[in-house]
Amino acid sequence: MKRKTFKLAGLLMLITGLNTLQAQNADPINVVTTAVPFLRISPDARAGGMGELGVATSPDAASSFYNLSKTPFAKNPYGLALTYTPWLKDLGLNDVYLMALSGYYKLDELSALSASVRYFSLGNITFTDYNAIDNGTFRPREFGVDLGYSRKLSDKLALGIALRYISSNLTGGGYSNGLTTYKPGSAVAGDVSLFYTGADESGQGWNFGAAVSNLGTKIGYTNDATQKDYIPANLSFGTTYT
Repeated sequence: MKRKTFKLAGLLMLITGLNTLQAQNADPINVVTTAVPFLRISPDARAGGMGELGVATSPDAASSFYNLSKTPFAKNPYGLALTYTPWLKDLGLNDVYLMALSGYYKLDELSALSASVRYFSLGNITFTDYNAIDNGTFRPREFGVDLGYSRKLSDKLALGIALRYISSNLTGGGYSNGLTTYKPGSAVAGDVSLFYTGADESGQGWNFGAAVSNLGTKIGYTNDATQKDYIPANLSFGTTYT
C-alpha cells in the first residue's frame, strides 16, 4: 500500500512539473523597460547630497523636483534655482550633462505656482549602419517642462499637482537603420504630492511627505504604436526631523 502511495505521489509530482514547464515555455518573461531615465536623475544638489530625501525636507526653490506641495510653506515669497550636473566626467566626457532651472511664486499665504525645466545632453554620437558606414553625427538630447500648483489644506497640510511635457530626441529625426525609421518621442505626465509639517516657528519638528510622479502616457520613437516604452513612474514617501 505504501509503495502504491509513493508511486502515485511521484506520478502527480511529475505531471505537475511537466505542466509547470509547459506553462513557463508558453508564457515568456515580460521585461518592462522605461525610457527617458533622466527624469530620475537628481537635479538638486541639496536633496542628492542627502540620499534623495527631498520628498520630506523643508521647502526650497527645487521642491518641484521631489514634492511640489512643500512650496506653500516656503518662507520667501519667491525662489529660483539653477543647477548644472556633469555626467560621466571621470570617463573623459565633457558634453554629457544635466541642467535644471526651477522656481516658485507664492500667490498668497495659501497657494503657490511652480515651474521647472530639465535638459539632458547625451553628447555627440556618431551613427553607423549595419555595414559600419558613417551616417553622420548628432547630439541626442531630452528635456522636460513642468508647471504646477500647490495649496494648503490646513495650517500643516498641503497638496500639490503638476503637469509635465517630455521630449526625447535620440536620433535627430528621420534616421533609419534600413529596417526601422526613428523619430523624436514625446509624452505627457503628471505628479500628485502631499506634505505635512509639524515643525514649529524655529523649524524644529517632524515633516512627512509623499509623492507620485511621472504618471502619464508611453513614449515611442517609431510609427509603430505597439513599440512604445513606459516612462519612469515613481512613488516616494518619507519623513525628516530637524
